[in-house]
Amino acid sequence: MSTVSHLPTPLALLSRAQAGDEQAMNHLLDGITPYVARLCRSVTHDDGADAAQEALFAIYRGLPTLREPAAFYGWVRAVTLREAIRTVKRAGDEGVPVQVDLGQEANPLDAVHISDVLDRLSTSHRQVLTLRAYGLNEEEMARVLSLPVGTVRSRLHRARRRFREAWLPSAA
Repeated sequence: MSTVSHLPTPLALLSRAQAGDEQAMNHLLDGITPYVARLCRSVTHDDGADAAQEALFAIYRGLPTLREPAAFYGWVRAVTLREAIRTVKRAGDEGVPVQVDLGQEANPLDAVHISDVLDRLSTSHRQVLTLRAYGLNEEEMARVLSLPVGTVRSRLHRARRRFREAWLPSAA
């Protein structure tokens, strides 16, 4: 028989944190910090720690308003990406290169090529492609970027076309 103690599940922590249990809130935030930090670093690079701190604070403040516990991780992702983009805008560095975490299965050479192509795109195109790579839909991207959904759709369409043209010059 195993003597491993059982830690509360994130959903159990979530309900306790929403009810005002500070210890549960601390455990919940500690548990999501690596995920939040990774997302922020991929968007902001040098300001990743600042963005992560802002995101965790926004999550702390907004947690009582989350109505659907099953949506927790998607909500955390959206809040984190929104705060990372705000950090970039506050820093006034519209030329920040955005990297997408391709996972360990990806060919490292492909990652270099993808980063190179992304670096050649405009900031607005890099942003929508990065948010899409993290799984956000057009409505979520619109909220994160504070733009109308139609603007996000047109940017995404143009960004994909420009990425394809840069990735496969012969296909243009």
